Amino acid sequence: MRTETGQRGGSAIRRAARLSVAPMMDWTDRHCRYLHRQLSREALLYTEMVTSAALVRGGAVHLLDHSPEEHPVALQLGGSDPGELAEAAAIGEAAGYGEINLNVGCPSDRVQAGCFGAVLMERPAVVADCVTAMRGAVKAEVTVKCRIGVDDQDPEAVLPDFLARLRDAGCGRFTIHARKAWLQGLSPKENRDIPPLDYPLVLRMKDRFPDLHLSVNGGVTSLAQARAFLEAGLDGVMIGRAAYHDPGTVLGGVDPEIFGTGRVVEAEAAARAMLPYIAAHLEAGGKLHQVTRHMLGLFTGRPGARSWRRILSERASRPGAGVALVEEALEAVTAAPVG
Repeated sequence: MRTETGQRGGSAIRRAARLSVAPMMDWTDRHCRYLHRQLSREALLYTEMVTSAALVRGGAVHLLDHSPEEHPVALQLGGSDPGELAEAAAIGEAAGYGEINLNVGCPSDRVQAGCFGAVLMERPAVVADCVTAMRGAVKAEVTVKCRIGVDDQDPEAVLPDFLARLRDAGCGRFTIHARKAWLQGLSPKENRDIPPLDYPLVLRMKDRFPDLHLSVNGGVTSLAQARAFLEAGLDGVMIGRAAYHDPGTVLGGVDPEIFGTGRVVEAEAAARAMLPYIAAHLEAGGKLHQVTRHMLGLFTGRPGARSWRRILSERASRPGAGVALVEEALEAVTAAPVG
């Protein structure tokens, strides 16, 4: 029997899924998310993937640390044990996350060895059990990020069956990376580029499952692409590496162009908005490079960008480096001749 897939989380976080920044290991930590929030007040941000074992068995609740200013923000979990995922989801909800997302797309060897990530595309019944258990443990919306298939699977057959099974388990929102994951023969890096993108398949899934909230992920590099997918009928678009490496360009215009609110945020304004946050981080015993490593691409494509990157990458990890160094790097950008 089909289970009601209506939204259980708040309307704000589902609206924010119109444009989201992908969960990226070693990249989308709390400092990265705080930077991205200076560029867009509307976009949905995701944590790095946190394993259910780390939270439940390892007690690593520090991995859930975040600032209230980051919201709307979602927690992505990795795992395949329904009971453990349910407990981890409850921990995440108690920490303040309004969405709990299950990773069914990561192709790394480490993830495969733990029987979660993309390998779960081969075990839809297990994923359905996990979703059911998680939904029973939290009021926050439980969502899934998946691939179109793995290895020799036929995506035309596998993906609709996967979506239908999870819809019946109560999942109403999916982000679909429009590539297969080749678990045998390709590295995680190669899996981000080599398997061909199949956007038409994702669009056909929206036609087939109009009741589901579907976002597309993979290969999206601009807001123009994002708008095209939204105009074609998809509910959301998730941008990954482009948002990280060129946040000023990709995220600075999100609010007016995708959400119809606010105005374009300039990279310099975002950088200056980070200064009080950096000062507080340093006062708490943090290191400058922990924050500024995520800011290196902020001025990509404009005069002074090379100086900005050089100053921060070479000197931010030195003892005593602080806000003054960021201001020096900003001065190098603003003083650079245009044209």
